[in-house]
Amino acid sequence: MQPAFHAGEVALQQRAGSADHLAQIGPRVIRDHMPQQHQDFFAQLPLLVLGALDDHGQPWASVLAGPPGFAHAPHERMLRVDALPPPHDPLHGMLRDGVPIGLLGIESHTRRRNRMNGTVLGADARGFGVTVAQSFGNCPKYIQARRPQYDPVGAAPSAWQDHDGLDVADQTLVAQADTFFIASAHPQAGQGVGAHGMDVSHRGGKPGFVRVQGDVLTVPDFAGNAFFNTLGNLALNPRCGLLFMDVAAGTALFIAAHAEIVTDAAQVLAFEGAQRLLRLRVLRVRRVEAALPLRWGTAELSPHLQGTGSWR
Repeated sequence: MQPAFHAGEVALQQRAGSADHLAQIGPRVIRDHMPQQHQDFFAQLPLLVLGALDDHGQPWASVLAGPPGFAHAPHERMLRVDALPPPHDPLHGMLRDGVPIGLLGIESHTRRRNRMNGTVLGADARGFGVTVAQSFGNCPKYIQARRPQYDPVGAAPSAWQDHDGLDVADQTLVAQADTFFIASAHPQAGQGVGAHGMDVSHRGGKPGFVRVQGDVLTVPDFAGNAFFNTLGNLALNPRCGLLFMDVAAGTALFIAAHAEIVTDAAQVLAFEGAQRLLRLRVLRVRRVEAALPLRWGTAELSPHLQGTGSWR
């Protein structure tokens, strides 16, 4: 049996005092297949968040959308996705057979989410399959309840902007965000060990929970399931990809960044509710207007955010 967690995750679990507990429950909750409820869950979603590497080994976070059922499970060890990253997406052309991938199914209005990592198989002109290496559920904490609907008419990207850092418009979008997604990779992702895979994860907070200081973003890390899938990867491989979305305008901001985990007590205490901080140095940015074929309802902030502070 392969281990549920890799060395980076275990090291952070030990510091947090959760390693012994997770050593017992990890193999039970992190499966090499999707239970029926996960298969059904993916099939009802109009969007799927993904994390994968480009040809230079840079992780990127992205989102695919389609009518419910565009992601479906032929069987418990395979998810088929009938969509591909479009030309404006940094992952366009990158989802080839054999490449590692992380997936996040998230239903924001019910605050449900399931995670998966695995390997691309059966990529073609319509989409791709993913063979399951690890599949597990996540708690509903910090998810803002807003209902997405697939709307292909609303997306008409004609061009995109690439730059080395955040411009003023980018900084404003990030500073107002209450949600973003982060993709990370184990240094040996794709080499056959399930725990050594890609990951893509949700981060949520009060609007303004991401501090913007030029090209440096600081994010509080709140109490979660203590698996440390993202931070464990970043402890071994600090390259990551971020996805911010302006859901009202349909704008997508794809960011390549370098991460540092901050545990300095004085800095952490400056943000109420944080257990540590994640400092992200922006390396590259792609901004795409009208990128998302989705319409979103009004957000209801997570009740778990009542015990957290704000940079503002």
